[in-house]
Amino acid sequence: MSWLRPALNHYLRWTEKPHMRRAGPKALRKSFLVKSRLFFHPPFGMTQRVDAFAGSEAVFIAPRDSETHRVLLYFHGGGFVFGAPETHAAMIAALAKRAGASAVLPRYPLAPEHPFPAALDHAVACYHACLADHPAEKIVIGGDSAGGALALSLLAVLIRDAAPLPAGVFAFSPLTDLTFSGDSLRTNADADVELPADRAAEMVGLYLRDADPTDPRASPLFGAFEGAPPVWITVGDTEILLDDSRRMVSRLQQQGVDVTYVEERDLPHVWPIFHNMLPEARRTLDVLADWVRAQTGARDAMR
Repeated sequence: MSWLRPALNHYLRWTEKPHMRRAGPKALRKSFLVKSRLFFHPPFGMTQRVDAFAGSEAVFIAPRDSETHRVLLYFHGGGFVFGAPETHAAMIAALAKRAGASAVLPRYPLAPEHPFPAALDHAVACYHACLADHPAEKIVIGGDSAGGALALSLLAVLIRDAAPLPAGVFAFSPLTDLTFSGDSLRTNADADVELPADRAAEMVGLYLRDADPTDPRASPLFGAFEGAPPVWITVGDTEILLDDSRRMVSRLQQQGVDVTYVEERDLPHVWPIFHNMLPEARRTLDVLADWVRAQTGARDAMR
């Protein structure tokens, strides 16, 4: 582990975690956008634009001087109430460059203004919009935290509907169980340097309202995944969402899904977003890019 890991963890524990504990949705949205502009920067050679997409809009990322034939459809995290394509665009640009891919980051509807199932319904529309321009075997779906929930729930919906399936699905520190029954929500409450466990139910309540948290469209842990393409999941062992990943991997494997699971030591929630400063984040993106290329039959790289 690098010396930057404990320094970043210390910073997150004493600045971001208290902010996450006290700020409301509007304040969280504003601060995340500001900090992402300051700290997260895309690699050279990647273009970024905002355009209409699937009835809303999205951030489109692509290599500046070459064409790609595979695409990442990525759903940002933020507890279903904050975050934006712009907050995660630099990380996904870094992944797309490594994988030789383009990317689409939809601006999906956020709670509390747009409660469940608005975000998932939009995710389904986004996937079918991607299908209009790309063959399914060249599409890889991804997401982090709440966006990881959307990515995995989207996969379950596509299987249920017998729709063309993507080449693979990946998730950084996904939220998979909105009943919050995992032990790590309590056992890692102090160890998690970023997410306040005592606010999880409140944030998700803004999204679910009166909906059933065991609905697999909300909690992919309860979904059916027989026949799914390969899935790649990573999480840190001190995260409150550790058991969300562990149990999701177990459920997928029980249903015959090819799963790659990477559990890292003492890294913060969705650490690849810190790729500009954290060597472990860059290594994770390197490993995931290799997996993306393998799923889409790619032999080339754009390092």
